[in-house]
Amino acid sequence: MSTPHASADSQSTGTTEPAQSSGTAKPGAAKEVRAEAERRRTFAVISHPDAGKSTLTEALALHAKVISEAGAVHGKAGRKSTVSDWMEMEKARGISVSSTALQFNYTRSDVAGTDDEVVNVVNLVDTPGHSDFSEDTYRVLTAVDAAVMLIDAAKGLEPQTLKLFQVCRHRGIPVVTVINKWDRPGRTPLELLDEIDERIGLMPTPLFWPVGIAGDFRGLLRRGEDGDATEYIKFTRTAGGAKIAPEEHLSPAEALALEGDTWVEAAEESELLSSNGQDHDQELFLAGQTSPVIFASAMLNFGVRQILDTLVTLAPPPRARLAIDETAREVDDPFSAVVFKVQAGMDTAHRDRLAFMRVVSGVFERGMVVTHAQTGKPFATKYALTVFGRERSTVENAYPGDVVGLVNATALAPGHTLYVDKKVEFPPIPSFAPEHFAILRAESASKYKQFRKAVDQLDSEGVVQILRNDVRGDASPVMAAVGPMQFEVVAARMKAEYNVDPKIEHLGYSLARRTDAASADELNRQRGVEVFTRSDGVLLALVSDKWRLQYILKELPELTLEPLVAATD
Repeated sequence: MSTPHASADSQSTGTTEPAQSSGTAKPGAAKEVRAEAERRRTFAVISHPDAGKSTLTEALALHAKVISEAGAVHGKAGRKSTVSDWMEMEKARGISVSSTALQFNYTRSDVAGTDDEVVNVVNLVDTPGHSDFSEDTYRVLTAVDAAVMLIDAAKGLEPQTLKLFQVCRHRGIPVVTVINKWDRPGRTPLELLDEIDERIGLMPTPLFWPVGIAGDFRGLLRRGEDGDATEYIKFTRTAGGAKIAPEEHLSPAEALALEGDTWVEAAEESELLSSNGQDHDQELFLAGQTSPVIFASAMLNFGVRQILDTLVTLAPPPRARLAIDETAREVDDPFSAVVFKVQAGMDTAHRDRLAFMRVVSGVFERGMVVTHAQTGKPFATKYALTVFGRERSTVENAYPGDVVGLVNATALAPGHTLYVDKKVEFPPIPSFAPEHFAILRAESASKYKQFRKAVDQLDSEGVVQILRNDVRGDASPVMAAVGPMQFEVVAARMKAEYNVDPKIEHLGYSLARRTDAASADELNRQRGVEVFTRSDGVLLALVSDKWRLQYILKELPELTLEPLVAATD
């Protein structure tokens, strides 16, 4: 794998000449672009912390033969840590706090080696599971066409899962449900399905049904029409779950002879689902009304092949995207892409800054000059990468649905649009309402220059929102975040990447509302309120608590205090 070095060629040239219109040139003929888009599947994995997202990501890559051995998140008992988690904090705590894009080819197992074989390109974006990083996950969900909702078999639907599902519903993203950790004691499958239906109004339609209760996972029953059992897929454990679990495909009669009453119970439950109307309907799935369900154990690699087969078969390929002006950018239109994430520090040998963009239309060719919609300036793309955790490889071409990393793209930020030929700008990515606030200072005045660079870098990446006002000055900006762990990430990265020891002092505010210049002076006079300017120019009023906010809304109704988009308060 090659790792290109930083170069000025990957930054804006600073001129205003029109960009080259190469987004539909060879090899990007419209027919080819449509065909390439059709075989792509771009999705994210969403769940509550510790439901097994990173482990599932590794298991999917293992089954696609991208890696030879899957690792556990914690790296215990001699197993490797997951490839997709790369920050030191992630390794130490066994959590994911930064989204990682993985790309690999996969052929559906039932057509591999036949005339119907289609090699799908899978773009999998692993999202942070920790609730403090909901905003990063929200950005990722603007870049995918489907989502895998991962549910712990013992815990069922948890708060973070519910919150992220609501984002999927808002964006119209179809959801495949995976009930994970079936190798451990947990709840009954029917109880879990009832909870999904009752709590989020999404009808679960299992494609496979577990043979054996939670904690005694023997295999999967493949459901046919009317819930009839068509096949038994029996799994065999491998040492430590590091290798692909062997599968044995048996007929219903063979399954009955082998499993006895356990098979009978599974078959009866499958038929019961059909009597309740819980059979897969593709139109209802794409409309976000139903969700195919698969039971699995990512740690043991049970059910993982079935998840991949389901995704490439049922998940939608890239489709047209609406621009700000409500016009649709079709996949075979000239090249366009939306930046959904910016990440620095992935390569400690080079202080690089990687902007992840989702290709929306046309074909991307490395080295092409595109237009940055927010500035109108041309932007060269000499260094373009596909990224697998820390591993990188140069990408020459990319098609709708693909995720490409642009090296040292200092002008780009989440929500920005790149295009050639016909101008387009996609809607900005909304921000979550922050709930935690802290003053950020440099411990040493001699490091102020490095401190300012670090603050600007982390702000542009969206690690935290940076707020300033005249009273506190540039030397004491305020960080705003969904959760306090984001402050820990800021401190760790400032130390590791800029050799700056920051001083963090928490503030007694808990709410943020959008305001305007006409209201700012009066709000600043109110007890428990302080007005700041965010880096994008938006004025935010920070309020001590909801009771103070209610008082101001009642006593001073003429003041502007609007909830932020995607607010959680």
